[in-house]
Parts: sequence; C-alpha cells; structure tokens
Amino acid sequence: MVETSQPEEPPTSDHSPGRRTALRFILLIGVLSFFADFTYEGARSVLGPYLALLGASATIVGLVTGFGELLGYGLRLVSGRWADATGKFWPITIFGYVVQMISVPLLAFTGSWQMAAVLIILERVGKAIRNPPRDVMLSHAARQAGGYGRAFGIHEAMDQFGAMFGPLVMAVVLAHHRSYHEAFAVLALPAAINLTLVFVARRLYPRPQDLEKAGAVVDGAFPRIYYVYLAGAALVAAGFADYPLIAYHFARTHVVPGEWIAIFYAIAMAVSGTGSLVFGRLFDRFGFRLLIGLTIFSAAFAPLVFLGGFWVALAGAAVWGLGMGVHESIIPAAVAPMVSPARRASAFGLFTAGYGVFWFLGSATIGFLYDRSLTATIAFCVITELAAIPLFLWVAHHMTEPTGRGVGTSGTSA
Repeated sequence: MVETSQPEEPPTSDHSPGRRTALRFILLIGVLSFFADFTYEGARSVLGPYLALLGASATIVGLVTGFGELLGYGLRLVSGRWADATGKFWPITIFGYVVQMISVPLLAFTGSWQMAAVLIILERVGKAIRNPPRDVMLSHAARQAGGYGRAFGIHEAMDQFGAMFGPLVMAVVLAHHRSYHEAFAVLALPAAINLTLVFVARRLYPRPQDLEKAGAVVDGAFPRIYYVYLAGAALVAAGFADYPLIAYHFARTHVVPGEWIAIFYAIAMAVSGTGSLVFGRLFDRFGFRLLIGLTIFSAAFAPLVFLGGFWVALAGAAVWGLGMGVHESIIPAAVAPMVSPARRASAFGLFTAGYGVFWFLGSATIGFLYDRSLTATIAFCVITELAAIPLFLWVAHHMTEPTGRGVGTSGTSA
C-alpha cells in the first residue's frame, strides 16, 4: 500500500493572512474565468444551429464537437506533463488563453461549416493547453482557502456565471440583428478583458505554488483509486451529450424557439454555477456519497431534453447544467488530494485526457444514434452514466476520509 495522504494542518480563520491571500487568488482566477466562459460558452450556445445553418448534419455536429472535446481533453496530458517538467505554469496558461480567446471572435468571418469546425476545434486546443497548469495553481491555494471543494466550487461558480451571461448576450444580438457573425464579433470584448486579467493575475501572483505548504513525499506512481475514479468519470463523460447536439435537437424539432436556445443554455449555466458553489462545499464534507447521488440525478437529462416539450426540455437543460457543474468542479476537487503536488499537473492532464477520449467517443456515438433512433440515443446516455455508479461506490469505500481539506486517500499503486 502506498499512502498518499498529507498531514492535517491546524484550522485557520478566514481572516488569517494566508487564507485571505489564497482566497483573493482564487477569486481573481474566477473573474478571469468569468470572461473566458462569457466568450467561448456564448459561442458554444449557438454552435449547433449555426453548423446546421451551414449545412452540417447531426453526425457532423457530434463529430466536430466530440473531436474538439477529444483534443480539448486529450492534449491536457501533454500540457500537464509539460507544466510538471518545466514548472512554467503561468507561461503555459497564458499561451492557452491567447489561443482560445483569439479563436472565438474569428467565427465572425466563417462561411462554411468546415471553416467553423477548424476554429471550434482550435478553441478547445487552447483550453487544453491552459487548464492543467491553471488547475494546479488553484489547487495550491485550495488547502489554505479551506478545502479543494470550496476552492474549485468558487472558481467554477464564477466560471459558469460567465457561461450564463455569454449566451444571454448572444440571444439579445440574434434577436435584434439575426446575424450569427455579428453575435460572434461581439465576443471579442470579453475575450480582450480575459487576456488583460490573465496578465494582471500573473503580475500579482507570480508563484501560486508558494501558497501551499509542502506535503508528504510520495513515490511517482498514481494510486489505484485514481485509475478507478478515472474509469467512472470516463463513463459519465461518454453518456453526457454536448449542448450543441441538444441545441441541434431543439432547432430541428422546433420544441424550443430559435431565440430561446441560447437562453436555455444560459439557464443551464446558472444552475451549473450555483450547483458548483453549493456542492463544492458539500463535497468537502460528504465526499463521494454526494457525487454518486448527483450522478444518478443528472442522468435524467437525456429523456427530459430529447422527449419533452418546452417546459420539460427547460427542466432537462437545468438538469444537464447541474451535471456539467459536477463535472467541472467536483472532478478536479476529487483528483487533487489523490496525488502528490509535484505530479498534480500530470494527474490532471492524464485524468482529463482519458475523460476527453470517452467524451469524444460518446459524442460521436450519440450523434450517430440520434440520426437513427431517439430511443437508442436516450438509452445510451442513461445506461452509460449509471454504469459509473459501481466504480464511484468502490472509490467511496476506499477513501480514507472525505476529500477536500487536505485529507488524502490510500490505495495500491497501479
């Protein structure tokens, strides 16, 4: 057995200097992420109908968005190892944000689904580059700020509220101008604000790793519990339909009026952000029991969005948003204490690479099934999501304590 737990630190007040510094860093990263999500989630809220307008089929939408997610997650393996090997967390993070924020406004100049697909995929590549080093910097502040769930929950809440306002702005622009190109051009402003804040954060906090006290030294192997958790998360990813395909369904069936599709996405992101904030704190207390319950509940999104009328589809979008919040906040909060800080970027990178491969396979499968059978599409989503529950139960049983406050896990090295 290889023990990966880190020593418990005495509790500190929210008003202690170290905790205040850590919280300020988390909030600053949250604000810049607000504008990042404002930008790219604003665009993603209408990508399904936009690609359909350019002549893409449901299969193409599934393949484009799924391949984007494949690279967006798979390349994090490279980015994470690069960050661990060089320690250049900020330069890698900045480069990723630049690639991502430039790609979105350029959609205003596309005239074919092939051109749009290149930029959609490039935006995901930018996110892949910057996420592992950014998440590691957040994890260094997490223990000092009160827990991994709290830190990632605060960040993800601000992230998702940006993802709420972006689609709302897109809906307003489309309602007044009926032009996707003008809507994409508007997103240049939040993209510029994001890049400005990234450089401000780099200047104010050049070494976020100094926010975390050195923990126990462990060997280089990840524990078995890490890989079992990865397998469960991969199944969840495979069964979780990407919003562009859901939006494609809304537009094709006319269940949701065109101007409401982006608003549905904004509502989903509001639920996601609120859920991240609440469930991040609860995860520090209850651990994987909470994740298991939320996974079961979020599996209901598929029958709601694909079978329901306007109001049922709205409820489905909200459930989908809750599931997205779980993916983006609890997943990294659970990974962080499983591994040594010295290998955390690699752990995030490997974990999200596997997650992304299955997201791609799932998205492609869901798109393929949707063109042939709605019943098969829903069955695939629900069954695949629920298949993760036995693995999460195993992880919950083998966790030494609820994760989040610097408490680690134990397991056999794989």
